[in-house]
Amino acid sequence: MTVTADQNRVDAYPTRVADRPSVQPRQDKVVWGSAEAGPMDASTLEGFETKGYLNIEDLITPDEVRAYQAELDRLASNPEIRADERCIVEAKSQDVRSIFEVHNVSDVFARIANDPRVVDRARQLLGSDVYIHQSRVNFKPGFEGKEFMWHSDFETWHAEDGLPRMRTVSISISLTDNFSFNGPLMIMPGSHMEYISCDGATPADNYKKSLVMQGAGVPDKDTLRDFADRYGIDVMEGRAGGATMFDCNCMHASNGNVTPYPRSNLFFVYNSVENTAQEPFAAESPRPEFIGARDFTPAGR
Repeated sequence: MTVTADQNRVDAYPTRVADRPSVQPRQDKVVWGSAEAGPMDASTLEGFETKGYLNIEDLITPDEVRAYQAELDRLASNPEIRADERCIVEAKSQDVRSIFEVHNVSDVFARIANDPRVVDRARQLLGSDVYIHQSRVNFKPGFEGKEFMWHSDFETWHAEDGLPRMRTVSISISLTDNFSFNGPLMIMPGSHMEYISCDGATPADNYKKSLVMQGAGVPDKDTLRDFADRYGIDVMEGRAGGATMFDCNCMHASNGNVTPYPRSNLFFVYNSVENTAQEPFAAESPRPEFIGARDFTPAGR
């Protein structure tokens, strides 16, 4: 734990301040609410506490899956969307990789982002009202979908967005079937209980490169090997319409997709209204609002 010189504030999770990585124990709770406070029972909450994630079968209906797939196609083919800085394309193929702030881009996705099926679970896990820190749709087309390297989201959100503590949860809603072979989400279960402080500094405007290919904030290979040996790797297979919720500090990744079968998902990040963004802890300036929100209006209200 350090005190930053510029703001005289406590930094509970220093990162990108040394020439070598380090690992420290988590200092925050994982589950902030109780079984009485939401739709999930005590056993589900205990599983999330232990593994750092939970799976939900059939969160959305088949009709909703089809409607959301159609909306994905509409957004990806819209030239105005492709020209927007919120749209990230693959470096080589120029296929759409992600569209950020999608709950503000699309009324269709705004509704599910504020739906009780999602928001009530986030409130229960975080023990407070929540706001949308980030939203996006991820496209991983057949033959062309690129990998996402191992990382903890919190490390980046802390370093570059200024989230002070680990009180944030993500939900990935599958719009296509997730097979073991088409680049599904992978998580090291239990890894959320340790924090990896990465080496190096944050380049200026790092987000412009990191959204296409990650660099700063990716742990070193030796630490990742140690984590994998100790925690193992779970693969999030499942049908379209299911979802995975995972803690902000879970070590996670996904392989590239060389199969003919696309893998697309909706991704919403909910942060506690009691954990709102400050100035970045390891960057010169905050990332743009379409990546790290500064609007803390509670979701679903």
